Amino acid sequence: MPVLALNKRAKFDYEILETFEAGLVLSGQEVKSVRQGAASLQGAYVAINQKNEASLINANIPLYKMAGQQPNYDPTRSRKLLLHRQEINYLAKKLQQPGLTIVPISLYTKGRKIKLELGLARGKKLFDKRKSIKEREEKRRIKAVLKRKSQNY
Repeated sequence: MPVLALNKRAKFDYEILETFEAGLVLSGQEVKSVRQGAASLQGAYVAINQKNEASLINANIPLYKMAGQQPNYDPTRSRKLLLHRQEINYLAKKLQQPGLTIVPISLYTKGRKIKLELGLARGKKLFDKRKSIKEREEKRRIKAVLKRKSQNY
C-alpha cells in the first residue's frame, strides 16, 4: 500500500476519531499525475452536499506533464468520493455536531485503484498541539538514547 500523498498537518491540527476509506473519481491524466506523486492534500477537506454526495475539495492534482495541453483544467477542482450510502449518512449526521469535520489523511494505491483515507476529526486546541510536540520530542530523545546505548555495547 504505497502512500502517494500525505496530509501531515491533519494529525497535528486534528484529533482523528474515526477513519474511512473512499474511492476517488479521477480522469485518466489525473491518475497518472497522482501515481507520479504530484498530488497534494495540503488545505484539502471533505464536504457532503445536499444530494448526499461526498466531495474532496481543494486537493491539488496538477496536470500530467506528458498529457499535453488541457484547456480549462483546474488542478484544485472538487472530486467526487466513492463511499457507501450508510457511511455518507453516518458522516453527514456526525457533521451536524459542533467541532467535527472530515479531513483527508492520505492518498494511496490499493491494487490498481487509488484510495483516499479520510478521518472524522475534532480540531485540537493550542495546548493539545503543545502536548503532541512534547510527546514527539520525548520519543525522539528516548530513541536517540537507546541508539547510543546499543552502539556502546
